[in-house]
Amino acid sequence: MTVYTAPLEDIRFTLRHIGGLDSLAELPGLEHLDTETVDLVLEEAARFARSELAPLDPVGDREGAVLVDGEVRTAPGFKEAYARFVEGGWNGLVFPEEWGGQNLPWLLNTAVAEMWNAANMTFELCPLLTQAAVEALLHHGTEDQKRIYLRRLVSGEWTGAMCLTEPQAGSDVGALRTRAERDGEIYRIRGQKIFITFGEHDMAENIVHLVLARLPGAPEGTKGISLFLVPKFLPDGNGRPGRRNDMRCIKLEEKLGIHASPTCVIAYGEEEGAVGWLVGEENAGMRCMFTMMNNARISVGIEGLGIAERAFRRALAYARERIQGRRDGRPVPILAHPDVRRMLLTMRAYTAAMRALCYLATAEVDRAARDADGERRRAAAGRVALLTPLVKAWCTDRACEITSLAVQVHGGAGFIEETGVAQHYRDVRITPIYEGTNGIQALDLAGRKLTIENGRLPWDLFAELRTELGALTRAGLSDLAGSLAPALSTLERATREMQARGAEQRAAAATPYLQLFGQVLGGFLLARGARAAGRDPAGAAWPGLARFYATQLLPPALALADPAYGDLAALDASLLPPAG
Repeated sequence: MTVYTAPLEDIRFTLRHIGGLDSLAELPGLEHLDTETVDLVLEEAARFARSELAPLDPVGDREGAVLVDGEVRTAPGFKEAYARFVEGGWNGLVFPEEWGGQNLPWLLNTAVAEMWNAANMTFELCPLLTQAAVEALLHHGTEDQKRIYLRRLVSGEWTGAMCLTEPQAGSDVGALRTRAERDGEIYRIRGQKIFITFGEHDMAENIVHLVLARLPGAPEGTKGISLFLVPKFLPDGNGRPGRRNDMRCIKLEEKLGIHASPTCVIAYGEEEGAVGWLVGEENAGMRCMFTMMNNARISVGIEGLGIAERAFRRALAYARERIQGRRDGRPVPILAHPDVRRMLLTMRAYTAAMRALCYLATAEVDRAARDADGERRRAAAGRVALLTPLVKAWCTDRACEITSLAVQVHGGAGFIEETGVAQHYRDVRITPIYEGTNGIQALDLAGRKLTIENGRLPWDLFAELRTELGALTRAGLSDLAGSLAPALSTLERATREMQARGAEQRAAAATPYLQLFGQVLGGFLLARGARAAGRDPAGAAWPGLARFYATQLLPPALALADPAYGDLAALDASLLPPAG
C-alpha cells in the first residue's frame, strides 16, 4: 500500500497557468495573497493530508461509522483528526476575516480540497458540507443567525448538514412532505430526511441542519418550499449548545463505499416538534438551498479529482514494482508493457485535465465574487454557471473510469481489498450520484445553460478557445492546434443543433452532449498547459500529455456529436422487457 504524497508540482503549475493564481492577487480583498503564503498553505496541507488523513482512510473503510443508542460514533481516529483540522484553521480558509476566516481564494481552497479528498474523501465530506452551509448563511441568513452560527461554522467547531432528500422524494424535491409550522418566533419541523451525510456524528459539539420543508398553504412543488436552520442542540443565551432539539438519527445506511461517512436517516419532530428558524424568505427555500448545492456540486467534482489522482499514483507505483513478463529474456515490470502504459497515460491525462477544469472553474468563482468591474463579475458568474455541471459530471465520470483502470492495472491484486485500490473504486462511485445525478447535470447544461443570456454562454467560451488555437500555432504547437480545431468545430455544430431543438430532444441528447463538451474542453486545457510549459519547466510533461489526449482520447469522443442531436425515436421504451 502506497503512502499518499500530494503532487505539489502539478498543483502549483495548474494553479498558476490554468487558474491564473497570480492575477487573483490583483482582485480587491486578495492583496495579501503572495507566493510565500500559497506555498505555506500547500505544504502544510500536503503534510496534514499525508500524516493525519491518509492513514485513517483504510481504517474508516474497515471500521466505518456506527449508530449506538441514537448516537453516531465515527471510525477510530476521525474525531481526533478533526480536532486538529479545526485547530489548524483549515475550514475557514476562504471565508471573511469578520467571521474568523482567512479570506483566501476558492482557487487555493480547491487545491487543498483535492489533497483532502485524495487522502481521505470520507473525512472531507464533513468540512465540504460545513463550507456549503456557511455560504448559505452568508448569502441568506439573518443578522442574528450570522451572529450565533457563522463564527462557529467557519471555524469548524460546529458542522453543517444539507437535508433535502426524503424516501418518496429523491431528485424530485418538490414532492417532499416534511412540514413546518410557525410557533411565535420559531418554527416546528416534523418529517423525515434520508441520505443525510454527517447528519449525526461525534466530531463536533453541534451540528447545524439546513432543512427543506413546506409551510401550511404553501404552493405545490418547488415553489412552496422553505429552508430552515435546525441545530442538533439549541444555542443558549451565550450561543453555546443547550438542550437537545427534537431530532434524532434513526438509521445509518449500509453502503457500497464511503463507510466512514455516516449517511443518516433523520427524524424531526417525533415529540414537540424540532425547533427551526427560517432562512431567507418563505417559499424561497430552493433559491437558498441552491447556494449550498452549487458550491457542493463543484466540491463533488473535486472529490472525483482527488480520488482519481490517488488511484493513478497507486497504479503507477504498482506498475513499477510488479514484475511480470520478459523482454530480451529478462524479467520486466508491467510498466514495460504498452497496454499498461496506455492505461496509465489515460489516467494521467484525464487527471490533469480534470484538475485544470476544477481550478479554472473556482478561479472564476473568485472573480465573480471579487472583481471590481461589474461586467467582468457578470461574465465570470456566467462562466461558473456553464462550467459547474461539467466539473461535477464530467470529472466524476472520468474518476469512475480512472479508478476502474487502477484496479485493472493491478490485475487480480486490484480485486483484493488488501491492496487498497478497490476502496477508491467503491468510494468514488457515489460522486456521479451526489448533489443531483450526472443526468441532472446534463439536463442543466443542455436545458438551461444553453438558453440563459440568449444562449451566449457557450459561445463566449468557444470564442476564447478559437483564440487559443492561434496561440498554440504561434507557440510551435501547430500539431495540437490541428487536432483541436476540428474537435471545436464538432462541439460548435452540436451546440447549434442543441440550441435549435425542443426541450425533449435536448433532454434525450443531454448526457452525450455534456460528455462531448467536457472532452473537448479538457483537450484545450491540456493544450493551454502545454503552451505554458515553454516558460515553466514544471510543466515538462504537459506537451506529451496534451498530444496523447488529442490523438488517443479525443477522437472517439467526437462520435458523441451525433447522439447529441437527440434522436427521440431511438429511445423507444418498447425495446425494454415488459414488467413482471
